[in-house]
Amino acid sequence: MNKILSCFVVLSVAACLSSPEMLSAETKESVAFDKLRALNGDWQGTVAWTGQQPTDISARYYVTGNGSAVVEDLSNGMTSVYHLDGADLRMTHYCAAQNQPRLKATAFGPDGSDITFSFVDITNLSSPKAGHVQGLDLKFLAADHITLQFHFASNGTVRDELLDLRRKK
Repeated sequence: MNKILSCFVVLSVAACLSSPEMLSAETKESVAFDKLRALNGDWQGTVAWTGQQPTDISARYYVTGNGSAVVEDLSNGMTSVYHLDGADLRMTHYCAAQNQPRLKATAFGPDGSDITFSFVDITNLSSPKAGHVQGLDLKFLAADHITLQFHFASNGTVRDELLDLRRKK
């Protein structure tokens, strides 16, 4: 009887896993994460705060954790890590302000052409008025051209930091 029950369980699990409903469906989060993985490599461009002149910046993107995370290292001393958390696309930003805002993707453009990340929580915030990233808009303009617009809150004021990056040839 145990052999029959064991065979039934194995066959039932196999049938469920092979059914189209149980296969991993492509979601807007997974499509966006695939686009982030494709950023792998070295980038250069400009960075400008609201109302200021752009200056040069470089970036390096690489995939780590057996494909489960994308690291973004910016030459201005900041790093962000993007990853899927179940069905959610998440990002932790290691800021030059020495805190770590955690964000979640909340809106997506068609075919993952842009991603809006919204604030979830933060570690190491010295005070509620201390400067920190509260959002990010990432736009895929072409395979070799992206922009990142960080929304930075400090003392009740929000300023934007716009990075315009192109893949190094």
